[in-house]
Amino acid sequence: MFSSILKKKLSEDQVSNIFINGLFDAIDRGFECVAGAINDDSCFVSSPGIDPKEINDFALIVITGNIIELERLFDGHTGSRLLNIVYDKLAGIYKMEEMGMRQIIQEYKAYMKRVNSPSKTTLYGMSKAIFHKYALNDFQDNYFKRMNTPNPIFLKRLDELMQHFLFNWEVFLKKYRV
Repeated sequence: MFSSILKKKLSEDQVSNIFINGLFDAIDRGFECVAGAINDDSCFVSSPGIDPKEINDFALIVITGNIIELERLFDGHTGSRLLNIVYDKLAGIYKMEEMGMRQIIQEYKAYMKRVNSPSKTTLYGMSKAIFHKYALNDFQDNYFKRMNTPNPIFLKRLDELMQHFLFNWEVFLKKYRV
């Protein structure tokens, strides 16, 4: 009971700022590491040669995965307001209309759902989306290439990397309330 009283209350706008700034900081600082890990992974016959400047698909996958988690965690009026603010701020960052930003995220959600089926785990969806968006199948050995599926060893390593790109709501909500 007392723990909820001692938590600092934040507005939806403050939460959205923390959320978006945290995501972009992680994306900007982490993609080079992810690209390097993929390029150097021993599961590939040859290096995929991902350019650390090819960040756009990665950023949209990370943003989409985090929005999926945000929708799962927050429902009702607070969740709707928070999502509206997040989409508005993302549209500003990408210099587009909010509806256009929503459409892009919906397309990435559908894509992640399709490549991740039948699993519904967001983390796995993010990893599989990266695998397919960056055409990593082309660099696998023939066995996995013919199946058009990621080598499970590589996928596990990518999952471990991608875990660092999911906003940690559990820790956040221990300290703050919305």
